[in-house]
Amino acid sequence: MAQEPAELPESSESTTVVVIGAGPAGLTVANLLRRSGIDCVILERRIRERVAQRQRAGIVETRAVRMFDSWGLAGQVLGGPPSDGLMEFRVDGESHLVSDDDGSEGPRARLCPQQVLVQNLTAAYLADGGDLRFEAADISLHDLAGDRPTVRYRTADGTGRAITCAFVAGCDGDHGISRASVPDGVLTAHTFDHGIGWLTVLADAPPPARPLLAVSPHGFAAHFPRGPHTSRYYLQCPPDDHPDAWPDSRVWDALRTRLADPALTPGPITDREIFRLRSLVHDPMQYGRLFLVGDAAHIVSPLGGKGMNLALYDADLFARAVRDFVHDHDDTGLHTYSQRCLRRVWNDQEFSHWLTRTLHDAGDDTQSGPFQRGLARARLDRLFTSPNAARTFAELLTGLNPAPDAGTQDSPDPAARGSASAGDW
Repeated sequence: MAQEPAELPESSESTTVVVIGAGPAGLTVANLLRRSGIDCVILERRIRERVAQRQRAGIVETRAVRMFDSWGLAGQVLGGPPSDGLMEFRVDGESHLVSDDDGSEGPRARLCPQQVLVQNLTAAYLADGGDLRFEAADISLHDLAGDRPTVRYRTADGTGRAITCAFVAGCDGDHGISRASVPDGVLTAHTFDHGIGWLTVLADAPPPARPLLAVSPHGFAAHFPRGPHTSRYYLQCPPDDHPDAWPDSRVWDALRTRLADPALTPGPITDREIFRLRSLVHDPMQYGRLFLVGDAAHIVSPLGGKGMNLALYDADLFARAVRDFVHDHDDTGLHTYSQRCLRRVWNDQEFSHWLTRTLHDAGDDTQSGPFQRGLARARLDRLFTSPNAARTFAELLTGLNPAPDAGTQDSPDPAARGSASAGDW
């Protein structure tokens, strides 16, 4: 009888921060820590190609662009052209341009698909000597409430490894091991189901000149650029619909009707799926030495483009908090991390909820009814005609409202910081 192969022995090591997940949140955390002279290791369960090809968000908001710029990383990681600052709303075929100009000076939003940002963040981290480990299986977190947590995992060849650290950054999303490692009863989950489904379609088709949001009695639709020759489309549909109910011909017919563009150029559809619009906030965003970053702590409905940008905001706050503690023995940022993050999370949740309800209620009133449709149309009319309403919208869209905490705008000054390792603890 064949014997089971002997289990490979576990090897141990230490670092200052273990980052779980190599998406935008985790890679941003790691790059900012490296800029601060702080050692870290990224563990990612998927292969590198899968991580690099995952297509989601496409716009890095103004606040996030300025964050990367303050760390000296904007030139390395923000691929794609600058946004022209305009968004098109097309209501019953009538076009309205809304600007994100809030009157502030500095770099503006960038059209940077998530896969480009991830690839650039990965390259920057590795070029700076960063430690990034793909195919890390069976990740488990231990002693999170103590001073020295341990993260265990297995390499692709089955070798067991254990890393002791000072902090764990949980950047592995809504279904990752990080949040699941928090004991029951510690976190409170606030959830909201919008009762709306979207068919999302990725196609090799000409992108629009700027993001386009369309409202009509036929239902909501949107068209976003995802590269020089690639477009992402969204079509409102029942939340329990199935992608197979949307063959190519139906997709393009619906888009031409809802976008009021009979001449819309089709292209090969490379991906389609249906998802339910939902919102989720976990409070607090930390437990012991574990800090939840991005989707591990909160999910935002897509309208407003806040999901990835909130993750970048969390990453900035966490990296600065660790930097202050390591170099200045100041734990204020660590203790207030959750409170400060959640202030922006709820602000962006409200904006996304407002925009979601407005654009869906203003179109097909089958569910919302004519009264809600009239209210939504009034909100859109105010946005298109009132300079004050447009200014407020711009502040929310850019991420510059509410005013960021003073602690998030100081210069990181990485050159003035010393190098830190787990031995400093």
